[in-house]
Amino acid sequence: MSIETVRISEKAKRQLIAVKQRTGIEHWNVLCRWAFCLSLADDTLPSEATIPLDSNVEMTWRTFGGEHHEMYLALLKHRTYVEKKGTTQDSLGTQFKLHLHRGIGMLATSKDLIE
Repeated sequence: MSIETVRISEKAKRQLIAVKQRTGIEHWNVLCRWAFCLSLADDTLPSEATIPLDSNVEMTWRTFGGEHHEMYLALLKHRTYVEKKGTTQDSLGTQFKLHLHRGIGMLATSKDLIE
């Protein structure tokens, strides 16, 4: 296992709260999965950024990924390999954080969400 705990920033938490209100989806892990996949679907690299993990939203990797946690890890490893970012524990953690937060921002600004 490369990632044990998933944490998000306070800004991302506020964005997810707004998405929860718009969609009625209550669980952080479901929204985070959507956000992660949305970012992976974008062919561009996520912007390098220092993201503070300063919110109280925290979950284990298995909670994040549910019964498909190994698939999400494989998707992350493949993407980081293709982008030549490496597949060390540190690089996977960094790339996951960047993709997750980019995806949360994409969800928060999506006009296609159910209201």
